[in-house]
Amino acid sequence: MFSFCADPSTLSDWPWMACYLTTASHLALYRSVLVVLVLLALAAPLALGIGFLGALAMRSRNALLRPLGTLYVSMVRGVPDIIFFLFVPFAIDQGVEYARHRILCPDWDQPVRQGNDFIVCAAAKMPLATDPAWVHDLWGFLLALAAFALVFGAFAANTLQGAMAAVPRGQLETAEAYGMTPGQAFRRILLPQMWVYALPGLSNLWMILTKATPLLFLLGIQDVVYWARELGGQKTGVYAYPHPDWRVWYFMGVLAFYLLLTWSSQKVFDRLMVRMSHGQATAGGEALRRAGA
Repeated sequence: MFSFCADPSTLSDWPWMACYLTTASHLALYRSVLVVLVLLALAAPLALGIGFLGALAMRSRNALLRPLGTLYVSMVRGVPDIIFFLFVPFAIDQGVEYARHRILCPDWDQPVRQGNDFIVCAAAKMPLATDPAWVHDLWGFLLALAAFALVFGAFAANTLQGAMAAVPRGQLETAEAYGMTPGQAFRRILLPQMWVYALPGLSNLWMILTKATPLLFLLGIQDVVYWARELGGQKTGVYAYPHPDWRVWYFMGVLAFYLLLTWSSQKVFDRLMVRMSHGQATAGGEALRRAGA
């Protein structure tokens, strides 16, 4: 990156380190940090949305929706997460390719399933072999995002369903007695109050989601843990920047990154909890009332 980096063997300590930390591999490490942050920024609202729909399905009186919501939550919570992290991208990828195969290659006369192989025409591949590398990376990221959203959406659904049940039933009955429809009572009474009960569970879920991001490596995405291991390993003289085994320092940097992320997240959740507890008939709301009295 710097003009004086042309010959690393002639550099002293600090210029050598400046050049070493700005190589293409290290830029990939810094981009992987951004990938983790973008995944969290997208997976959290998606999981919350899926969880909200799942909680509504579990509370529904519909004979079809309620079993479906319960099955989804129970199945995801009862199976190790890593199985879903591996299965969901695999299933979505093959499902999309099969649909494209049926549309784009109607004259194909061979079975798609040939023993253990899944074979579709070249035009149905997703992404295509001729697509640039960023398209492949984006497709892999979207598959990982879908896996994270579906897995953590089930846990969010269970948390939100419990929070909805924690709102006193008498408040909803009072709202309906004043002429509100069940839908109005849900939107104006239950929905605003449920968040104070859901927030502790959602904050824990966010922490678990944050700690699960190293599983991106299993999905073929070169995340921050992957690059820390690759760059920290011993480099011999055949490399431009030879160095001994520095993995402990790289992993300490990853540790500091995740600790800073979770610490700042907890501060945000603490502020949200204080704000949402105002005027609520909870222990936190009562403490705020007495403090202001």
